[in-house]
Amino acid sequence: MPAARESLLDAARTALARRPWSAVRMVDVAASAGVSRQTLYNEFGSKEGLARALVRREADDYLAGVERALSGPSDPGERLTATAEWMMSAAHDNALVRAMLTGCWSERLPAPALTAVRSSSAAAPAQRRADGPLPSPGDFVSLVRDRAVAVLYGAGPLPPPDAAELARSCELAVRLALSCVTAPPAEGGVADLLRSALPRPPRPSTA
Repeated sequence: MPAARESLLDAARTALARRPWSAVRMVDVAASAGVSRQTLYNEFGSKEGLARALVRREADDYLAGVERALSGPSDPGERLTATAEWMMSAAHDNALVRAMLTGCWSERLPAPALTAVRSSSAAAPAQRRADGPLPSPGDFVSLVRDRAVAVLYGAGPLPPPDAAELARSCELAVRLALSCVTAPPAEGGVADLLRSALPRPPRPSTA
């Protein structure tokens, strides 16, 4: 039931914006989504399963936003800047994303274990994925860094030491953005910080 599942996740996200996760009731989530409570339990198994699915979806949406930012301006440095600005914006607007990126989960939020949990054989494929390992803050750094390397310079190979320098530049951009999530920068924002801190990115080989 993909449509019902998405409606339930939307309802859970809306409920979480209004009250702490501990006060979110499964019966209310089901009613808000316009489905039965049994459908909710069929989809997620438990409130913990719902929490894992919600976190998994927010992680996927965040990484999709990274992809969009990386496909922006043609200049590699500006793409990294756009990605850093997206990271800050997503963390500012979404408490779950901020918690996933920083590892700081407030009492208002669900805090599912990042390790995989046992999934029933009857669970839907989407729930089995949610029951698998969830990304840690370090995982997000690696995922964004590696995707930036692949997207920005996928047209041609980079010889050493340029390949290592590229990976360092991408990781620096990600880590600077994360530092700005926890301590917002002054006027000029993360863009000015990146433009002054990043070396000129190496160009891919055209040979």
